[in-house]
Amino acid sequence: MAFASAFRLVLRGSSTTSMSIRSQFGSIRLNSTIPTLASPKLFVSGLSRSTTDENLYNAFAPFGRLVEAKVIIDRASGKSKGFGFITYEAVEEAEKAREGMNAKFLDGWVIFVDPARPREARPPPPPPPRQDAFPSGFTTNKTVGWIGS
Repeated sequence: MAFASAFRLVLRGSSTTSMSIRSQFGSIRLNSTIPTLASPKLFVSGLSRSTTDENLYNAFAPFGRLVEAKVIIDRASGKSKGFGFITYEAVEEAEKAREGMNAKFLDGWVIFVDPARPREARPPPPPPPRQDAFPSGFTTNKTVGWIGS
């Protein structure tokens, strides 16, 4: 019941309730031990499916000179996968953006900003299936006891 009343206050635009909700979301990640930035690239999670590169760029532009703002798109649906990357020119600008945008609302969703980690190496692809073929090109039938009719 308390959740429903808080939700109604947020929809009506009560600033005190929305601030308390924002502070609750902020404590999720702000109280944890967040590593210091080693590169100017940030990982942004919790993005709305409707968030575009331009929306992401405009939200993070006040914190410094952006090199790139990229929302990762699902190939099949063409919609956002819910995360993206921001790259600044300097580590200090990225640190300001992380502090300023972590646990904030963007397109109606709470986003979290963390340092980007290097991409992990993918395992090599599996070898192609072995073909049991004779030099003449005929293959063996592996079905035992099958009578074709």
